[in-house]
Amino acid sequence: MAVSGQDFDVIIVGAGIMGSSTAYQVAKRGHKTLLIEQFDFLHHCGSSHGESRTIRATYPEDYYYAMVMESYKLWEEAESEIGYKVYFKARHLDMGASDDKSLHGIINTCIKHSVPHEVLDPRLLAEKFSGMFNIPENCVGVSNEYGGVIKPTKAVSMFQTLALQKGAVLRDCMEVKDIRKDGVKGGIWVYTSNGEKFWGKKCVVTVGAWTRKLVKRVSGVELPIQPLETTVFYWRIKEGHEAKYRIGGDFPTFAYYGEPYIYGTPSLEFPGLLKVAVHGGYPCDQDKRPWGPGIALGSLKQWIEEKLAGQVDSAAGPVATQSCMYSMTPDEDFVIDFLGGEFGKDVVIGGGFSGHGFKMGPVVGRILADLVLGGEAKGVELKYFRMGRFEENPIGNVKNFLSLKSNLQSPIN
Repeated sequence: MAVSGQDFDVIIVGAGIMGSSTAYQVAKRGHKTLLIEQFDFLHHCGSSHGESRTIRATYPEDYYYAMVMESYKLWEEAESEIGYKVYFKARHLDMGASDDKSLHGIINTCIKHSVPHEVLDPRLLAEKFSGMFNIPENCVGVSNEYGGVIKPTKAVSMFQTLALQKGAVLRDCMEVKDIRKDGVKGGIWVYTSNGEKFWGKKCVVTVGAWTRKLVKRVSGVELPIQPLETTVFYWRIKEGHEAKYRIGGDFPTFAYYGEPYIYGTPSLEFPGLLKVAVHGGYPCDQDKRPWGPGIALGSLKQWIEEKLAGQVDSAAGPVATQSCMYSMTPDEDFVIDFLGGEFGKDVVIGGGFSGHGFKMGPVVGRILADLVLGGEAKGVELKYFRMGRFEENPIGNVKNFLSLKSNLQSPIN
């Protein structure tokens, strides 16, 4: 166990998927590593818990493609090292109106990177997926083999276990209150709420929805990262249809681009139930969350009844729900950068993953480890993730397709 005042090569603040995978990457390279978490390990207060996350390679922004493809490889390497599975393969299906700009961006990404894919009209889509989807005549589907489901809590545990095996020190229930530059010997002091402090040559901050708060406190820099509370829903598959929705069969992970943006995964974590939810939510204070009551279900229930061919029971409402948070940037792109200022390259920030970062946890960990240890990272276009982009343009990276802002909700009173 780490003792107050102990020295480390790298201190990582925040033990969700990004911090845990970073700790694993740093420790396996032989560096003395400390991973600190403000809550219990594997808690349900942030963005890295729950039963399933989608992994997909199809993005309108093609700069994510290489990151996802590397993540597929890193997920499997970590599984091989730990000895159990957290990633389950499936096909992936993107759907939407035939003139939807996001869908066209996805097709362009597939073409640019030579991803085998099929563009399906409603009839062909119904044939390919055995009548499990029923989309309107003005819609199309884009099907490819790069989908899948990740077990998030199990995955975070995996990286923490691997980091521990590589010699990392893990401490939970220890909130970081301040990070300071040591002006005499260099390096970084990390101060916790229980009065302990630790020195590190370098520091990585991966605190999810608390990023804006902590970064402003230690540096005065205010990042435009807004916590958003969202709810995922599980619906009962009608009797007699359960088998065809199970993971490992023909049913894919899917996304439907429109208003609202809807996504889902095959039946895995709860037998007989299907996860279908809206990619959206409402702004919240990460320290004073309402923990619900959730979003209006009318449009989601209608979508399930119409688009899933009446084989999933939407009328009765969701059977189970789970709440979590997104950390939204204005452009929905990540923040991966040096903090700069007096900290220079000694503190690296990883945040603003905007509800779609979990799948890339392993590669983000690799990138953050590269940055904190070597000052650069290869294989990723970091210009899209720089903090300074918001100084140049408050909305960040300019895009010409649907954003999550159209799915922001007001809480139900």
